[in-house]
Order: sequence, then C-alpha cells, then structure tokens
Amino acid sequence: MGRKGTAVSREASEMVLIDDNFATIIAAVEEGRTVFDNLKKAILFILPTNGGEAFILVTAILLGRALPITPVQILWINMITAVTLALTLAFEPPESNVLRRTPRHPREAILSPLLIWRIAFVTLIIVAGTFGLFVWYREQGAELSYARTIAVNTLVLFEIFYLFNTRYIREPVLNRRGLTGNHYVFWAIGILIIFQWSLTYLPPAQSLFGTTALRWQDWVIMTTIGSSVLFLVEGEKLLLRKFRRPERTPEPPSGAGTEQKL
Repeated sequence: MGRKGTAVSREASEMVLIDDNFATIIAAVEEGRTVFDNLKKAILFILPTNGGEAFILVTAILLGRALPITPVQILWINMITAVTLALTLAFEPPESNVLRRTPRHPREAILSPLLIWRIAFVTLIIVAGTFGLFVWYREQGAELSYARTIAVNTLVLFEIFYLFNTRYIREPVLNRRGLTGNHYVFWAIGILIIFQWSLTYLPPAQSLFGTTALRWQDWVIMTTIGSSVLFLVEGEKLLLRKFRRPERTPEPPSGAGTEQKL
C-alpha cells in the first residue's frame, strides 16, 4: 500500500496503490475490465463492417457484376461513418455484470472464438443485405448510380443498427438501458444522418461521389433491410445465453501458477 507499505515492498511490487483503501482495488478492476470490454467492442464493430465492404466487392467480382460501391464511396464510409460510430464505443459505461464475471487469464486472446464467430456472422448479414438489394434494384431497371446510392446508404444503415448490438457483447440491448445508456451514440447517429443526407441530395456531393437522390420509399426498404442485423444478432445472443455452459475460472498454463489473474 502506498501509505503504510515499506519502501522495500513498494520497490519490489508490480503495482502500488496510492492509498490504503481496499475499495481502490475494486474500482481499478472495474475500470480495467471496462476498458478491455470497450476495446473488444470497438474491434467487434470495425472488423465486420470493414469486412462487409471488402466481401461486397469480392462477391461482385466473382459473380461478374458491377461494383456496388465505388472506391471513393468506400473512402467516405471509412472516414466519416466508421470513425464517427466506432468512437462512441470508447465512452461505453461499465456493464452491469462487469464485477460478477470470472477472472480473465492475462494471456487470453482478445479475439475469442465468440468474437470470431460474431464477426463472420455479421459480415455475412451485411454482404447479403447490401449486395442483394443492389442486385434487386438493378434487375428492376435502376440506373447504376441509383443502385450504388442504395448500396452505400444500406451499408451505413447496417452499421448504425449494428452499433447498438456491439454495446453489449453477450447481454441483450433491446431494453431501455441498452438503447439509451450511451448518449454519445445518438449524437453520432444524428451527425451521420446529416452527412448521408448531404451525400445523397446535395449536387456537389452527387457529382463527387457518383450518387443520386432517392425516393422516400427507398428509405423504408433500406431501413427495413439495415435493421435486420439488430434483430438477427440479438437472436444469436439469446441462443448463446440459453445454451452456453457456466463460465469457469481458466486454469493457468503450466509454469505460470504464480501469475496473478485479473
């Protein structure tokens, strides 16, 4: 301890508390787990959304279709959309069960099997919805620029709805705390809607990014498709909570029995 501990013990220790209040340890563990959670949530948001962009293009190339999204539109999404939304996850408050979890071993990988599965699952949803809607509009006779505008906005709507999913990795978000617990999310979404409106309807942006104005019926269709990720991922979480085994404290690897766990 910082006040009553001897100088020798403080020099030999790996961590020193500045006061002698053991509640500081609890606060430090809670803060550490929250930071680690938010790091995982940011990764869980960025990888499938970027993966979706990449595999949309790969799918179009393999099927011999025109690119649903142009390079300059991808640049727009990555610079404006992904950054704006991903930053809000850094301000996520601690989850309600953060101190009731079993300890995590220090050598545990950030990308657990659950996160890898979630990334693949969400990537598939984004690719199927965005590319499928692009192809459907093209088959209905829409111009290429019109179908691409549909694809760009659908992809952005996927990211907006998926942002709510990533607020909790395992727990449900379809409740008051899950939907409104982080007010930065709504600020980011509001700013993003303004940006997307500008991209879609302002002539200079249309000329620069190759977009065109959409009808209100298109927004209904895109919102319906984009919101599907919210309900599909929440359904997946429900199944995981129902069938997963109770968590146990992981055993340390051989030769590391004296290593402390947080």
